[in-house]
Amino acid sequence: MKGWKKTGRGDRQMIVGDFDPQEAAVLRGLLREVRQMLEGRAAEAPDDELAEITGIRLGPTKRPADRIVARLLPDFTFEDPDLAAGLRSLHEPQLIAAKLEVNQHMLDTLPPDGGRVELRPEAADEWLTGLNDIRLALGTALDVSEDMPDELPPDDPRAEHMGVYQWLTFVQDSLVHARMAVREKR
Repeated sequence: MKGWKKTGRGDRQMIVGDFDPQEAAVLRGLLREVRQMLEGRAAEAPDDELAEITGIRLGPTKRPADRIVARLLPDFTFEDPDLAAGLRSLHEPQLIAAKLEVNQHMLDTLPPDGGRVELRPEAADEWLTGLNDIRLALGTALDVSEDMPDELPPDDPRAEHMGVYQWLTFVQDSLVHARMAVREKR
Protein backbone atom coordinates (compact mmCIF):
# COMPACT_ATOMS: atom_id res chain seq x y z
CA MET A 1 0.00 0.00 0.00
CA LYS A 2 1.31 3.37 -0.97
CA GLY A 3 -1.30 5.25 1.02
CA TRP A 4 -4.89 6.32 0.69
CA LYS A 5 -5.81 9.06 -1.79
CA LYS A 6 -8.85 11.28 -2.17
CA THR A 7 -10.42 11.18 -5.62
CA GLY A 8 -13.38 12.94 -7.19
CA ARG A 9 -15.22 16.11 -6.27
CA GLY A 10 -18.40 17.07 -4.51
CA ASP A 11 -20.76 14.17 -3.97
CA ARG A 12 -18.45 11.87 -5.93
CA GLN A 13 -15.53 12.08 -3.52
CA MET A 14 -13.99 8.73 -2.71
CA ILE A 15 -11.01 7.56 -0.76
CA VAL A 16 -9.00 4.93 -2.61
CA GLY A 17 -6.28 2.55 -1.50
CA ASP A 18 -4.56 -0.38 -3.18
CA PHE A 19 -3.50 -3.45 -1.20
CA ASP A 20 -1.18 -6.12 -2.53
CA PRO A 21 -2.13 -9.77 -1.86
CA GLN A 22 0.14 -10.13 1.17
CA GLU A 23 -1.14 -6.92 2.75
CA ALA A 24 -4.74 -8.01 2.20
CA ALA A 25 -4.01 -11.42 3.72
CA VAL A 26 -2.39 -9.90 6.81
CA LEU A 27 -5.19 -7.38 7.30
CA ARG A 28 -7.93 -9.97 6.76
CA GLY A 29 -6.20 -12.34 9.19
CA LEU A 30 -6.02 -9.66 11.88
CA LEU A 31 -9.66 -8.74 11.27
CA ARG A 32 -10.68 -12.37 11.75
CA GLU A 33 -8.65 -12.62 14.97
CA VAL A 34 -10.27 -9.50 16.43
CA ARG A 35 -13.67 -10.81 15.31
CA GLN A 36 -13.10 -14.13 17.11
CA MET A 37 -12.14 -12.30 20.31
CA LEU A 38 -15.25 -10.10 20.18
CA GLU A 39 -17.54 -13.02 19.36
CA GLY A 40 -16.02 -14.96 22.24
CA ARG A 41 -16.73 -12.10 24.60
CA ALA A 42 -20.30 -11.77 23.29
CA ALA A 43 -20.82 -15.47 24.05
CA GLU A 44 -20.00 -14.75 27.71
CA ALA A 45 -23.18 -12.69 28.06
CA PRO A 46 -25.63 -14.18 30.54
CA ASP A 47 -28.80 -15.85 29.32
CA ASP A 48 -31.67 -13.70 30.45
CA GLU A 49 -35.38 -14.45 30.03
CA LEU A 50 -36.25 -10.78 30.41
CA ALA A 51 -33.83 -9.95 27.60
CA GLU A 52 -35.63 -12.41 25.34
CA ILE A 53 -38.96 -10.78 26.14
CA THR A 54 -37.83 -7.15 25.93
CA GLY A 55 -35.13 -7.50 23.29
CA ILE A 56 -32.71 -5.67 25.58
CA ARG A 57 -29.65 -7.88 25.79
CA LEU A 58 -27.37 -7.55 28.77
CA GLY A 59 -23.68 -8.27 28.76
CA PRO A 60 -21.26 -9.47 31.41
CA THR A 61 -20.66 -7.19 34.38
CA LYS A 62 -17.02 -8.17 34.83
CA ARG A 63 -14.14 -6.71 32.85
CA PRO A 64 -12.79 -9.17 30.25
CA ALA A 65 -10.08 -11.43 31.65
CA ASP A 66 -8.10 -11.34 28.39
CA ARG A 67 -6.04 -8.15 28.31
CA ILE A 68 -6.48 -7.67 24.57
CA VAL A 69 -10.27 -7.93 24.81
CA ALA A 70 -10.16 -5.66 27.87
CA ARG A 71 -8.30 -3.07 25.75
CA LEU A 72 -10.95 -3.32 23.03
CA LEU A 73 -13.77 -3.09 25.61
CA PRO A 74 -12.51 -0.78 28.37
CA ASP A 75 -14.44 0.16 31.48
CA PHE A 76 -16.96 2.94 30.98
CA THR A 77 -15.95 4.59 34.25
CA PHE A 78 -13.22 4.07 36.85
CA GLU A 79 -14.84 6.05 39.68
CA ASP A 80 -17.34 3.47 40.94
CA PRO A 81 -16.92 -0.29 40.38
CA ASP A 82 -20.66 -0.96 40.71
CA LEU A 83 -21.49 1.75 38.18
CA ALA A 84 -18.79 0.41 35.83
CA ALA A 85 -20.30 -3.09 36.08
CA GLY A 86 -23.81 -1.79 35.38
CA LEU A 87 -22.71 0.32 32.44
CA ARG A 88 -20.73 -2.59 31.00
CA SER A 89 -23.74 -4.89 31.30
CA LEU A 90 -26.01 -2.37 29.56
CA HIS A 91 -23.72 -1.11 26.81
CA GLU A 92 -21.15 -3.78 26.01
CA PRO A 93 -23.47 -5.86 23.76
CA GLN A 94 -24.15 -2.83 21.54
CA LEU A 95 -20.46 -1.90 21.49
CA ILE A 96 -19.51 -5.42 20.44
CA ALA A 97 -22.24 -5.43 17.78
CA ALA A 98 -20.98 -2.11 16.38
CA LYS A 99 -17.37 -3.34 16.33
CA LEU A 100 -18.41 -6.58 14.60
CA GLU A 101 -20.40 -4.62 12.00
CA VAL A 102 -17.37 -2.44 11.21
CA ASN A 103 -15.16 -5.53 11.11
CA GLN A 104 -17.51 -7.22 8.63
CA HIS A 105 -17.67 -4.07 6.49
CA MET A 106 -13.87 -4.11 6.24
CA LEU A 107 -13.85 -7.80 5.31
CA ASP A 108 -16.55 -7.15 2.69
CA THR A 109 -14.69 -4.24 1.08
CA LEU A 110 -11.13 -5.61 1.21
CA PRO A 111 -10.54 -7.95 -1.74
CA PRO A 112 -9.24 -11.32 -0.46
CA ASP A 113 -6.43 -11.38 -3.03
CA GLY A 114 -5.59 -7.71 -2.71
CA GLY A 115 -6.65 -4.92 -5.00
CA ARG A 116 -8.40 -1.60 -4.87
CA VAL A 117 -10.58 -0.45 -2.00
CA GLU A 118 -12.87 2.49 -2.79
CA LEU A 119 -14.59 4.10 0.16
CA ARG A 120 -17.18 6.81 0.52
CA PRO A 121 -16.30 9.16 3.40
CA GLU A 122 -18.68 7.41 5.82
CA ALA A 123 -17.15 4.03 4.98
CA ALA A 124 -13.69 5.51 5.57
CA ASP A 125 -14.83 6.40 9.08
CA GLU A 126 -15.76 2.74 9.61
CA TRP A 127 -12.37 1.66 8.32
CA LEU A 128 -10.68 4.06 10.75
CA THR A 129 -12.63 2.49 13.61
CA GLY A 130 -11.72 -1.02 12.50
CA LEU A 131 -8.05 -0.18 11.95
CA ASN A 132 -7.96 1.34 15.41
CA ASP A 133 -9.32 -1.89 16.92
CA ILE A 134 -6.72 -3.96 15.08
CA ARG A 135 -3.89 -1.66 16.17
CA LEU A 136 -5.12 -1.69 19.77
CA ALA A 137 -5.26 -5.49 19.77
CA LEU A 138 -1.84 -5.94 18.17
CA GLY A 139 -0.28 -3.15 20.22
CA THR A 140 -1.55 -4.75 23.43
CA ALA A 141 -0.25 -8.17 22.37
CA LEU A 142 3.17 -6.64 21.62
CA ASP A 143 3.21 -4.46 24.77
CA VAL A 144 3.72 -1.36 22.62
CA SER A 145 4.43 1.75 24.66
CA GLU A 146 5.41 5.33 23.92
CA ASP A 147 8.99 4.76 25.02
CA MET A 148 9.43 1.63 22.90
CA PRO A 149 12.09 1.97 20.17
CA ASP A 150 10.96 1.88 16.53
CA GLU A 151 13.10 -1.20 15.97
CA LEU A 152 13.46 -3.99 18.47
CA PRO A 153 16.58 -6.16 18.77
CA PRO A 154 16.44 -9.09 16.32
CA ASP A 155 16.34 -11.59 19.18
CA ASP A 156 13.19 -9.98 20.64
CA PRO A 157 10.25 -12.27 19.75
CA ARG A 158 8.11 -9.19 19.05
CA ALA A 159 10.50 -7.75 16.45
CA GLU A 160 8.92 -9.58 13.51
CA HIS A 161 5.44 -8.33 14.38
CA MET A 162 6.46 -4.71 14.99
CA GLY A 163 6.71 -4.20 11.24
CA VAL A 164 3.05 -5.16 10.91
CA TYR A 165 2.13 -2.76 13.72
CA GLN A 166 4.07 0.06 12.06
CA TRP A 167 2.47 -0.73 8.70
CA LEU A 168 -1.00 -0.58 10.31
CA THR A 169 -0.04 2.79 11.79
CA PHE A 170 0.88 4.02 8.31
CA VAL A 171 -2.38 2.70 6.80
CA GLN A 172 -4.43 4.38 9.52
CA ASP A 173 -2.50 7.67 9.37
CA SER A 174 -2.76 7.78 5.58
CA LEU A 175 -6.51 7.18 5.79
CA VAL A 176 -6.90 9.94 8.40
CA HIS A 177 -5.15 12.41 6.08
CA ALA A 178 -7.22 11.37 3.06
CA ARG A 179 -10.41 11.60 5.13
CA MET A 180 -9.48 15.07 6.35
CA ALA A 181 -8.94 16.18 2.74
CA VAL A 182 -12.50 15.11 1.94
CA ARG A 183 -13.89 17.09 4.85
CA GLU A 184 -11.92 20.19 3.89
CA LYS A 185 -13.26 20.20 0.32
CA ARG A 186 -16.94 19.72 1.17
